Amino acid sequence: MPPVLPTVHRSDRLSLAVSFALFAGAGATTAAGDALGPTAGATALAVGGVYCTARYADRVSRKELAQLALGLWIGFLAIAGLHLAGLGTIASVVPGSTTVLAHSLMAVTWASLLSSCSATVFLGFREYARTGTELPEEQVLEGETPSDYR
Repeated sequence: MPPVLPTVHRSDRLSLAVSFALFAGAGATTAAGDALGPTAGATALAVGGVYCTARYADRVSRKELAQLALGLWIGFLAIAGLHLAGLGTIASVVPGSTTVLAHSLMAVTWASLLSSCSATVFLGFREYARTGTELPEEQVLEGETPSDYR
């Protein structure tokens, strides 16, 4: 008898990391300029990020996906708080190139926003599929609804 291989439920965190990197690339591309080429490239990166997020969402439980979405939203709100002080101000405090650091903060902001949005959307799809539509009873289909006024 051949040995039985156990089926282990993998979370495939690599696809989640790749999606975050793709979203960061899209954010960095849009921060660099507003031309048609960079916008098309950023869109392609974002679509790839959504695909990787979908692969991850398909492999985890609803609870894990909800915790991920919540964590990503908290992370986005923390990063978005840096925008109150201004990216230039934050980048000038940290040693290094101010422009590179400002673009990096913009990339991380976009990555956290797009990751949290896509995780929330896939959680919503999963919740919608779970509820399903209930079929009406035979009586309702035939117009024989019970009435309290008889």
